[in-house]
Amino acid sequence: MKLSGLHILLTWQCTYECAHCFVWGSPRQKGALTLEQVEEILKQARDAGVRSIYFEGGEPFLYYAILAKGARIASEMGFSVGIVSNAYWANSVADAMENLQPFAGRIDDLTVSGDEYHCGECFGDCPQNALVAAKWLGIPTGLISIAQPEGHAPETHGQLRDEGQVMYRGRAVQLVGRAALHPWETFAECPHEDLRDPGRVHVDPLGNLHLCQGLVIGNLFEKPLRQICAQYDGDSHPICGPLLSGGPAALVTEYGLDHAPRYADACHLCYEMRMALRARFPALLAPDQMYGVEP
Repeated sequence: MKLSGLHILLTWQCTYECAHCFVWGSPRQKGALTLEQVEEILKQARDAGVRSIYFEGGEPFLYYAILAKGARIASEMGFSVGIVSNAYWANSVADAMENLQPFAGRIDDLTVSGDEYHCGECFGDCPQNALVAAKWLGIPTGLISIAQPEGHAPETHGQLRDEGQVMYRGRAVQLVGRAALHPWETFAECPHEDLRDPGRVHVDPLGNLHLCQGLVIGNLFEKPLRQICAQYDGDSHPICGPLLSGGPAALVTEYGLDHAPRYADACHLCYEMRMALRARFPALLAPDQMYGVEP
């Protein structure tokens, strides 16, 4: 497996508790990477040939000093650096300028979440302030806007998009009552992740490496990232193997799992089946925070 990108979940903690959140972010969540851990992750990423680093969460600006120092170090190491934020800190353009000034000339992208999940009726103010300030500082920007649940999720293969539909994993499974449901047998492939050669993975505050949120292939605090990449074989992975051969529906048939007749999308079926398999594969379907279990 050859990685080009590593997305660092600096923390699970967030100012919001969005209904569509993959990682169950909320103000009650605990856990964040230390600066020393961030530096170790960056060194391992360089050794593994990674070219792009993103800092995400949760909300990474909650740990501003670590974020700023981590982004500076990553930039100096030659990485392309990006940040994903809900822009809660941009109450005005002037405030946003102050918060973004240390990142000017160091990051290659600031992607801001701006939709009704993040801030209700006020969702336009803080994100727009952040985008304006970033433009004045010469920081490239993007905007993530997630539509309401009705309809199908587009194919994304894990990449950032300007807008899209809800994918029913993480806390978003609570929204399925508003979605159209489809026979479980129809979900015969994963439309969002390249599980054989993903290109990029996420690392959480515990060091777990995620192909998809809650689907773990190793821990870089226990084994070097380069070694994890060299040894990864998606077809032999107990969860990825069935997903590669027949999508989420294959998890049902491979393990004889109880299931409902219909699901909102492939993520919904996959997430529910992974929940059912956690006791059997606790190291691969982890950590608790990715499955709604608060510390």
